[in-house]
Amino acid sequence: MNAYGKVYDALTDGRPRPRAEVVQLLADLRREYGQELADAVEKDLDGQYRRADTDTNAEFRRKRQKYGIAMRTLALVREFASNPRSFTTPAQRDPRSTP
Repeated sequence: MNAYGKVYDALTDGRPRPRAEVVQLLADLRREYGQELADAVEKDLDGQYRRADTDTNAEFRRKRQKYGIAMRTLALVREFASNPRSFTTPAQRDPRSTP
């Protein structure tokens, strides 16, 4: 049974739950939701950044760079959904600045 079903059953069966069980149910729900969200966005991005017949090499290179950035962001979403307490945000970088 998926996390949504477990939470629904826990809410509708009418018996009180121990705190540890509730925390685990919510953690499973958060993890599953984050994974589903990331999978849906990844599927959408895959089609959005494909090479078109009219793309030049430079345009495709920019598309590939944007796709890589989006995939790194999705990896962070998955990581945050799986364990938000140990999650540390990466340092912000300005891609246009030169050292």
